[in-house]
Amino acid sequence: MAVESVAAERDRVPDLFDPARLGVQPQTARGRRTRESLITAARTVFERDGFVDSRLVDIVAEANCSIGSFYTWFDSKDEVFAAVLHEAQSDMMHPGTSRIEATDDPVVIIGASNRAYFEAYRRNAKLNILLQQVAAVDPRFRALRRARSHAFVSRNARAIADLQERGLADRLVDPKLAAKALSGMISRLAYETFVVEAEGGAAPTTSEIDALVEAGTRLWTNALGLTTPQLRAD
Repeated sequence: MAVESVAAERDRVPDLFDPARLGVQPQTARGRRTRESLITAARTVFERDGFVDSRLVDIVAEANCSIGSFYTWFDSKDEVFAAVLHEAQSDMMHPGTSRIEATDDPVVIIGASNRAYFEAYRRNAKLNILLQQVAAVDPRFRALRRARSHAFVSRNARAIADLQERGLADRLVDPKLAAKALSGMISRLAYETFVVEAEGGAAPTTSEIDALVEAGTRLWTNALGLTTPQLRAD
């Protein structure tokens, strides 16, 4: 296997769903519209009522179609949930940092990765709550979610190890443990900001998100011994 293929396979992020459980794929424009409306409606109902308490009758009512139309494309609530994740997962980022090239400023790259994660989490905050609920009751989904999280931690660990080899990060820090700790920190910051705090009031402003990105990135880079003028105190 070529080096490029090995690297691509190593960096592949597992799906959040079982590809075999996506339901029937439509062959006509009308079928695609109906299926897409059911997926959109299902996400609305799942986020509103939770996975356990959501009902197919509520999904078809939200989509303004019949239960027969639902069963044309999906066999169950599990299948339409998989389709919801299929539509959303590319926008549901984990705190992941790809390879940082020698010409890159590592702090800038880490900051950009954190910002992308926070913004994606804000867009999908309700769905992230739903994922926690489903993981608590479905061991199959829990395993998929664990594998996806592990892939992002492994990617971060390789980026940290590479920075250590180049003398840019503290070589006494275990890269895998650092990746677990820092990824968990960013995830928790997002949860506290976009779920816990949002439940008690207004959504965070742009300036508050900027402060969140700066704080998270400062903590991340300081933990690795990385500093640049952009993050130094005046």
